[in-house]
Amino acid sequence: MSDTQTLIENRPPSVAGLFLDRVAATPDAEAYRYPVPPAAGEGPDEWKSLTWAQAAERVYAIAAGLIELGVQPEQRVALASATRVEWILGDLGIMCAGAATTTVYPQTNADESAFILSDSASKVLIAEDVTQLAKVQEKRAELPELTHVVVIDPAGVESGEGVLTLAELEQRGAAYLEKNPDLIKERVGAITKDQLATLIYTSGTTGRPKGVRLPHDNWSYMAKAIAATGLVGADDVQYLWLPLAHVFGKVLTSGQIEVGHVTAVDGRVDKIIENLPVVQPTYMAAVPRIFEKVYNGVAAKARAGGGAKYKIFQWASEVAREYAKVSQDNFRRTGTASVPFALSAKHKVADALVFAKIREAFGGNLRACVSGSAALAPEIGFFFSGAGIHILEGYGLTESSAASFVNPGEAYRTGTVGKPVPGTEVRIADDGEILLRGPGIMEGYHGLPEKTAEVLESDGWFHTGDIGELSPDGYLRITDRKKDLIKTSSGKYISPAEVEGQFKAVCPYVSNILVHGADRNFCTALIALDGPSILGWAKDNGLDGKSYAEVVAAPGTVALIEGYVKELNGGLQRWQTIKKFRLLPRDLDIEHGEITPSLKLKRPVVEREYKHLIDEMYAGAREA
Repeated sequence: MSDTQTLIENRPPSVAGLFLDRVAATPDAEAYRYPVPPAAGEGPDEWKSLTWAQAAERVYAIAAGLIELGVQPEQRVALASATRVEWILGDLGIMCAGAATTTVYPQTNADESAFILSDSASKVLIAEDVTQLAKVQEKRAELPELTHVVVIDPAGVESGEGVLTLAELEQRGAAYLEKNPDLIKERVGAITKDQLATLIYTSGTTGRPKGVRLPHDNWSYMAKAIAATGLVGADDVQYLWLPLAHVFGKVLTSGQIEVGHVTAVDGRVDKIIENLPVVQPTYMAAVPRIFEKVYNGVAAKARAGGGAKYKIFQWASEVAREYAKVSQDNFRRTGTASVPFALSAKHKVADALVFAKIREAFGGNLRACVSGSAALAPEIGFFFSGAGIHILEGYGLTESSAASFVNPGEAYRTGTVGKPVPGTEVRIADDGEILLRGPGIMEGYHGLPEKTAEVLESDGWFHTGDIGELSPDGYLRITDRKKDLIKTSSGKYISPAEVEGQFKAVCPYVSNILVHGADRNFCTALIALDGPSILGWAKDNGLDGKSYAEVVAAPGTVALIEGYVKELNGGLQRWQTIKKFRLLPRDLDIEHGEITPSLKLKRPVVEREYKHLIDEMYAGAREA
């Protein structure tokens, strides 16, 4: 048995146990950094730290406080908050109490929040602020099992019957621990590997979300498997901004506890650009939309600098992509990422002019990024690779505890999601569907045995719903969602995600694009533009002062995007080409339910919302 197999197979039953081990091993090492906004409201945030011992003091107090409130093993405690250090402390506190965390996105409306709290039978809710508290109070009559709400941010909160602040819970817990000093060790010691640890509700595109049951063993396995990949070490600094209600964000907290590195936590997406030079992370995880935004921002800035600067940027982009493709191909064939002298010389010039500034914007120390949750357009991946920002694409689902595949360090291949993490099996079904089996697979959907049976076979194979192919040496490439493949009326199959990804690499102004064409004779597209980028263009093209809606309706803007659509079509098969498109009057967003909190497109919602524009594009067209 290999060392990796031994590490994974001899894993403890819970991450709560791993946390106790981590605290005992490195009590004085830095665990978390978090921002504290200035009291006056102006100036930069002050970043503070918690050692593992300091974090443990708070975690154990939260756990004891929950136990004192009557929380029993496996009972659900919900967390409705943006990503912040208290989310992690609260989640660990829940697990150390032997209870299970129900995750709720802070953007979730009152009706769906109430459904999740009711369906999960959550006994306590840890809410971020008065806004989250108000949602529960509005629906309190529908939540008879909910006994207490604990509020992280006390501003505007009146403690009273069933409501207390996190500080008050910790005080009560600390007092309870004084009388019961072995309480946490006993609770954690009693946790079994098949005991429920987390209920994550998937944001479905239709109907109510399903609760995915992830027992303690899933997270313990994930922690050990992440460590076994060798991608992160104890000296790393992680920047964590992803939503922790999402499985991708949540799995990163498990890996950190096993490895013991520092994590800087701040979920404010609008602060990412400001935070990176301060945190100077060595690695971070993100979703493709973030890389697309950075790419579009760099391109727009170059264009705003005048024709010469934009030409340099375009030249450097081509050099980056060529450099990445050649070096990755050579590494695959020879084990050395060498490139010809002429290309290396061009890359050196491009690095001095463009790439060094991009790396500096990421904090200057970034060794690698992990990208997941959706497909990254390969051309954008190759651009960043050539610029020295190494994006390791990975793959997983809520139902597989997030990290099923990841690219292996230096041997990463843009356009693939890498190889299975140690301990996970994969096979491709006859219809191309990816099937997974291993310790990361869910127990099932909460209270939905029929839905569970639809995707989980009795021998443990999980049907992902994704289509993919494996290379001879085990790299997986995702080609599409099984249900998202388009079949035109002429019988041709099209992957909308593939076409959409190519357009994002061609057009620096796009924010979101949806390709439509199922049962139609040709493909069309709904395109939402990136606000800052297109308004910057508008300023230099006679549309200064106009609103976003006015700019996207202007003939000049339509002509601009039409040029990029023609460029896209030049590289597509005839049946894939976009014959018509419409620019949307606003960008897609979470509030309207058009994208998920992890920034994935919800196709049915967008197609319903803009049905009139789709119908308009096909009006009068001859359908075969």
